[in-house]
Amino acid sequence: MKRFAKLSFFYGMLGLILGVFYREFTKINGYTKETVLSGLHTHVLVLGLFFFLIVLLLEKSFELTKNKNFNKFFITYNIGLLLTVIMMGIRGCVEVLNFETTKMIDSSISGMAGLGHITITIAYIFFFRILLNRINNVDSQKS
Repeated sequence: MKRFAKLSFFYGMLGLILGVFYREFTKINGYTKETVLSGLHTHVLVLGLFFFLIVLLLEKSFELTKNKNFNKFFITYNIGLLLTVIMMGIRGCVEVLNFETTKMIDSSISGMAGLGHITITIAYIFFFRILLNRINNVDSQKS
């Protein structure tokens, strides 16, 4: 459970740092339009900090880590989340700095961000299969 608390703290700090980065980076560059950077703060706080606090509570109740597939979920989710956040950061910096990108580079950034989202989706499937399995085990022990 301690690793969930530590990971939640990590994502909380990362989310706060990214919020400050967004505010200061756009201010320094005189950027006033919408940018993907504005969503980084919220993405990391919700998908990182809050999600792993919920996992911590569910671990306390259902011992999710006893499922043999838990590490698959854990690794897949973190890779997907970090890939998504990194690509959102790159996309946002390109917007703010007004870099001219080729269609191929632009598509590559979008494609990698899409892969991050797909990876998170796969991790959610792992997670809910694990959760439902552990709930069934707890229910069957009560019977």
